[in-house]
Amino acid sequence: MTSRKMRIGLSIRGYGYHPAAWRHPDVQADGTFHVEHYVRSTQIAERGKLDMIFFADGAGIRKADNPPGSLERSATDLVEMEPMTLLPALAMVTKDVGLVTTASTAYNEPYNIARKFATLDQISNGRAGWNVVASWSGWEAQNFGLDNPADYETRYARSEEFVEVVRGLWDSWDRDAFLFDKTSGRYFDPEKMHVLNHKGRFYSVRGPLNVAMLPQGHPVIVQAGASDYGRELGARTADVIYAIHDSVERARAYYADVKGRMTKYGREPDQLKILPAICPIVGKTRAEAQAKFDELQELIEPLVGLARLHGTFGDLSAYDLDAPIPEEALGDLELRSLSQQTIEKVRRERPTIREAYLSTGITGDARIGTASDIADEMQHWFETGASDGFNVTPATLPGGGADFVDFVVPELQRRGLFRTEYEGRTLRENLGLNPIGSSRGASRPV
Repeated sequence: MTSRKMRIGLSIRGYGYHPAAWRHPDVQADGTFHVEHYVRSTQIAERGKLDMIFFADGAGIRKADNPPGSLERSATDLVEMEPMTLLPALAMVTKDVGLVTTASTAYNEPYNIARKFATLDQISNGRAGWNVVASWSGWEAQNFGLDNPADYETRYARSEEFVEVVRGLWDSWDRDAFLFDKTSGRYFDPEKMHVLNHKGRFYSVRGPLNVAMLPQGHPVIVQAGASDYGRELGARTADVIYAIHDSVERARAYYADVKGRMTKYGREPDQLKILPAICPIVGKTRAEAQAKFDELQELIEPLVGLARLHGTFGDLSAYDLDAPIPEEALGDLELRSLSQQTIEKVRRERPTIREAYLSTGITGDARIGTASDIADEMQHWFETGASDGFNVTPATLPGGGADFVDFVVPELQRRGLFRTEYEGRTLRENLGLNPIGSSRGASRPV
């Protein structure tokens, strides 16, 4: 038994994280058009005492029709509800689970984002979280009157200042600023209202924010930083980092690196929770779990599979799917944005085209087995310095989330690795993060 507990989120975007999820017989094909689809998954997460649900959003469709005909067969990241409108609805049908969504620093203004998340925090009684992203795709840029996104340095510098402004706006009011004194006629104490007056490289924002008394002080800040710049930003400002790793060794190296950067910012390592993605395929037996996975794999349309390979190997639609990836597609791998490990693996194993696209079927660390098998792996990562918990990316929704909650969570609880009841009232409290107070122009722990 251990006193340290895992922190676990459930990602509820779309139909799930397998590319053929929408075709599964147990998945409602038009589910993302209906709020009930998201309500079911969110209530499943709360039933399992999970820390949060996570909505990974993009400001547009970020895929091309390559090869031709592939886009019409794909439902991944295509159409779904706008999360800042959706999450308040989910807040009204839950009471404990955290509500986290992506909002881009590229296509919003700091004041609007500060106000929206402050309001979500009020509606949910302290369960709001903001996943900060600096949008990268040209398709998104073209929805906002731009030909291309800003360059990498500019995007991240702007994102850093954006977060600074938002946090400053969240400090516009001291907790006891509002008097509500009907006898004297004083509604608030002006000494406890703080005008930000931010003037920086990208933003000029006066303030104060016209939303007050945030239950958490600040909504939880979430990031996903794999680059050196992203790691540094996470160590300085994030409460939670979502990560994707293909091995426990890489996860440990990342964990140690990011946590090791926190001291220079006056932060304790435990005040940042690193949650790698994991996709559990759960069965009562290993054979049952494998059969679940195989059923999904058989539903992958070949053109959808080829689309997943297009960015790496180009258009392979003219080749035999059951022949090895052709030499001409391997010739310029070094010129593409691939890790050396990926290049070496492809050249060493020489998979067929079909094998290659089937291997891309899962987002996160795929684990196929019984509840005990999956709990073993999670415990190994958690206890050997690779994670503070996990972001579950279920293969299908809501079924994959329900399988995790109904089978894996009880096993983690039996081992003393996960809560049996929520400890606090807010997301910040349940994550074990320090409370945030208000001071003029800055945020501080209290």
